[in-house]
Amino acid sequence: MFLLLLININYLQAFEPASLADKPGNSRAFYASQNDNERGSIVTSDGVTIAGSRPSANPNDSIKYQRYYTNGPVYAPVTGYDTLFSQTGIEGTENSLLSGSNSALTVRNFIDLLTGKPRKGATVTLTINSRAQIAAYNALAALGKPGGVVAIDPRTGQILALATYPSYDPSVLATHDGKQLNTVDKALLENKSQPLLNRALQETFPPGSTFKIVTSSALLTQNPGVTPQTNVASPTRLTLPQTTHVLTNDNGLPCGDGSGQAPLLTAFAQSCDTTFAQIGETLGGTVLNAMASKFGMNNPGLLIPLGVAQSNYVVPPSQALTAFSAIGQFSDTVTPLQEAMFAAAIANGGTLMRPYLVQQVIASDLSTVQTMSQSVLDQPVSATVASEVAQMMLAVVQQPDGTAAQYNASAVGVQIAGKTGTAQNGVNNSNLNDAAFSCFAPFGNPQIAVGVIIQGGGFGAVAAAPIAVQVIKAFLRIP
Repeated sequence: MFLLLLININYLQAFEPASLADKPGNSRAFYASQNDNERGSIVTSDGVTIAGSRPSANPNDSIKYQRYYTNGPVYAPVTGYDTLFSQTGIEGTENSLLSGSNSALTVRNFIDLLTGKPRKGATVTLTINSRAQIAAYNALAALGKPGGVVAIDPRTGQILALATYPSYDPSVLATHDGKQLNTVDKALLENKSQPLLNRALQETFPPGSTFKIVTSSALLTQNPGVTPQTNVASPTRLTLPQTTHVLTNDNGLPCGDGSGQAPLLTAFAQSCDTTFAQIGETLGGTVLNAMASKFGMNNPGLLIPLGVAQSNYVVPPSQALTAFSAIGQFSDTVTPLQEAMFAAAIANGGTLMRPYLVQQVIASDLSTVQTMSQSVLDQPVSATVASEVAQMMLAVVQQPDGTAAQYNASAVGVQIAGKTGTAQNGVNNSNLNDAAFSCFAPFGNPQIAVGVIIQGGGFGAVAAAPIAVQVIKAFLRIP
């Protein structure tokens, strides 16, 4: 009987903690993990510890370990927070691994029990690059407007940066004083700037002209004979069907030479609304919707593993509204992650890799628990179409008449291909338009794709593009 009892106790302690801890109503789960176990660290791909645990400095603290966050506001949308009562971000999605209660750690926990070693959670290594992340946050903070930035390796789907502004310091929520925690939490929740909102993943914005990447992809896919050099209708004024509404380009300017026809590449580089509205009207909402979905929109289940708000293309009820949707207006909405996915798919020869944030999980004995592998999310366009859209994105930045010409290779030290967007958000003031930029670099050997959206930023080339450039330069180590 004593032998059976001993076996049962050891079995419960070594092999059942994970399932017992996950049972609803187990109020001891968190207390035990904080009291007895050292929570694992969260580390960037280049070895920077951005969340860790250390012995509590308070000798009267009943909880042995104190959570801390390095550059808390910079990494907050990635790490989230770990509090007395809950977790968010990576702290939440990887909680069982970080706390040591995951069933994958059962054997290691049993060995620690037999040898008398204290249990320690696993280390979660992310795909985040610290240079790109810091550059993204600093650029957002310097601008001082709400927004988000996401950078992706287009070849793998690894997320290199995920920043948002305004932000907060998760360290203030790691307090072991319940009263203080409630006070801090209340202040953050009531802050009108919404620092807890992850704008890179959880808020959507109109994409504006960055959606012309999708419209161009649909045009070139549906019409193999069309190339970037093909002349397309580009009127200075376009009366939308069944309406008296007249659409014009920015400041009423003509497209190309003003003849009413312009090469598709020129119309894209100059971001001619009349051109792409007419293209969208001809293609139809169903075709645009199918292409948008292939780029990742309309996907309610995208996880990285953090949850992602769905980017939407709603098939418009009329040709006139379809024309608006083709230039990123009407009801089109995207996250900054989606903006990065637009560019990533084009940069990767038409193949969109599934974005992911966790690279590897390492146990306390340094053995590998999990290694994440890359996978294809979709194939929006062929390699030929991707190459043609990439040429047009390059023209946006490299041609003198491109909307982002100030960021050409001689100015920034690398060839960037991109698309600017200035989206009306319902406020009758152009200075309050949302600014967007979707891009990749280097053009000949793409290693990073970046999506930026700035709420109320104005023009994409003025507010969003400079931030993307800083992220690219930091990642590629360009002075």
